[in-house]
Amino acid sequence: MTTTVMVDDHVLIRKALAEQIDSLGIAKVIAQFSNGKELLEALQEGLDPDLIILDLNMREMNGIETSRWLKQHRPDIKVLVLTMFETEFTLVQILQAGARGIIHKSAKSTELKVAIDNIINDGFYYSNYTSSKLVGLIKDKTEGLKSLERVMLDDREIDFLKLVCSDKTYKEVALELRLNPRAVDSLRDQLFVKLDVKSRVGLAMIALKHGIVPL
Repeated sequence: MTTTVMVDDHVLIRKALAEQIDSLGIAKVIAQFSNGKELLEALQEGLDPDLIILDLNMREMNGIETSRWLKQHRPDIKVLVLTMFETEFTLVQILQAGARGIIHKSAKSTELKVAIDNIINDGFYYSNYTSSKLVGLIKDKTEGLKSLERVMLDDREIDFLKLVCSDKTYKEVALELRLNPRAVDSLRDQLFVKLDVKSRVGLAMIALKHGIVPL
């Protein structure tokens, strides 16, 4: 039976989901934690689950930060992210962090069972909503390629696009690029015009589509 760990800072929700998972008959919750930091400490002490189910939004070391650590240090452990919403930008961040699946917190037991089964046996699971978002990204790829072919990006602009896909604030991006915040705002606005987009999400989508940032 698949060994599973639950990580969520809402105790009642975490316990309810753990009971729900145990009742499915395909997985056993062997530990529960309130945040990514507690999980990492337990892993370093020898905890070795097959699957970790993470809440996206936690006050201390959230789901994306925890997934990134697991991707780097424990790629053998599969990750399913729980979320209340899935914007395109959030979806990109979750996928880049290495999660194998995304599921809404309100999902029924039948969908949760399918998600766990697919991740363990097939490697991945995405809800219908997430899948439709992914199809949209792929569908827009050709149009995105044409738009990027019409412009020339210098090294600084490419570095900026890479950082746009992270969870850094624009102030942190400025520090990373060794620019003042106004220069970063100007760089962002120039790219909005060059790439014909109107938001950070739009920049992130283009960076993703063209391999500037790998999925």
